[in-house]
Amino acid sequence: MNAPEEKNPAAVASAPKQAGETLRQRWPWVEPTVWTERMLEALERGVKGGKWFALIDKVYDPRHLRSAFGAVAGNEGAPGSDGETIAQFEKRLEEGIEALAAELRARRYRPLPVRRVWIDKLGSKDKRPLGIPAVRDRVVQTALRWVVEPIFEREFAPQSYGFRPGRGCKDALRRVAHLLREGYTQVVDADIKGYFDSIPHARLLELVGERVSDGGVLALVESFLKQGVLTELKAWEPTEEGTPQGAVISPLLANLYLHPLDLLMQAAGVEMVRYADDFFLLCRSREQAATALAQVQQWIQEQGLQLHPEKTRLVDMTEPKAGFDFLGYHFHHGGQRWPRKKSVQKLKAKLRPQTKRSHGESLRQIITKLNPRLRGWYGYFRHAVASSLREIDGWVRGRLRAILRKRAGLRGRSRGRDHQRWQNAYFARHGLFSLYEARCAATQSHR
Repeated sequence: MNAPEEKNPAAVASAPKQAGETLRQRWPWVEPTVWTERMLEALERGVKGGKWFALIDKVYDPRHLRSAFGAVAGNEGAPGSDGETIAQFEKRLEEGIEALAAELRARRYRPLPVRRVWIDKLGSKDKRPLGIPAVRDRVVQTALRWVVEPIFEREFAPQSYGFRPGRGCKDALRRVAHLLREGYTQVVDADIKGYFDSIPHARLLELVGERVSDGGVLALVESFLKQGVLTELKAWEPTEEGTPQGAVISPLLANLYLHPLDLLMQAAGVEMVRYADDFFLLCRSREQAATALAQVQQWIQEQGLQLHPEKTRLVDMTEPKAGFDFLGYHFHHGGQRWPRKKSVQKLKAKLRPQTKRSHGESLRQIITKLNPRLRGWYGYFRHAVASSLREIDGWVRGRLRAILRKRAGLRGRSRGRDHQRWQNAYFARHGLFSLYEARCAATQSHR
């Protein structure tokens, strides 16, 4: 999995109440148009029978739908199968919101098929499908997620980090690094084959129904699971299993389906780090790792899923050449980590258009545009070994030297003498951000 881009998440509510701490402080990320003080009190206290009723009116509240559109507009995104853009929906915003509210209230709302597009898989000739819901459906899904997410989030396990408020990639990476330092060197690297596309609908709806008894909400969730796909040939295909990747509600439902697995590993005393369907079991002994893997295999099979036979493996991190990839990093024997190959390839693919030999802007202008991306990339990979970052610096300077070489009337690719003509210090004087220098400076500051 490539490193997902992270926004600044809000903190998840802590279980213990601190003196003087308000409900809003403990649940800062919940949507205030839905989760009133009274509802938050019920959330913390627990509701009778553990099930929530009368929630659909929160979903179709026009104020809530209006706020949901604001979130959808902020995330931008392409039009769905109806071809309507965010800008077009916004032009008739009040009319669109009132229509959605009326349809939801009367139980007449039906989501449109998801538009399927195929996107390139980095480092491969293969492509993977991505579903793009219509703008109107993204609004309803956002409203629905805001209503039900706190109900499930209250119970989700701490070892789950993906697509959760207050948690993200960096937290998961820190936890893995900590466990490796503490001697959990026997690692189960698990991969669920086609997870998002193979989640059984019946069992997933049962899990939703364990906490939500509102028939309108349950019907709405099912309608999104069954909404189907509009192919590139404009043909409709039914969805009998799985949650469409790209849908607003999918990450929450995917986490919900794997929540029992989190609890199973907790009960077995196994350290687990999970980011959506990408998870690792970290153990102190080979025997414990093998036992944990057997438990996971049995659970996965019982839930109608399948572990990928080639990508699931036991890794002994005490071996010199051992390692595994997680969230853009490669973890190696001895606790070292560096950007995985696909992460570097992805960065280079984004920088190439900005560093073409025929680029017409001045060197300083080119560098000014490169630096924000380099700084952002470093912000995520700042814990990589310095040597891996130095290699990327060299590649960037090589691209810039090729531009200067062409402008000097020299043919061919950048050569050895170019390093004397335009030394590293030359680019530093022009303000080029250096990943390696930033890493070294950070290392010195911690000493």
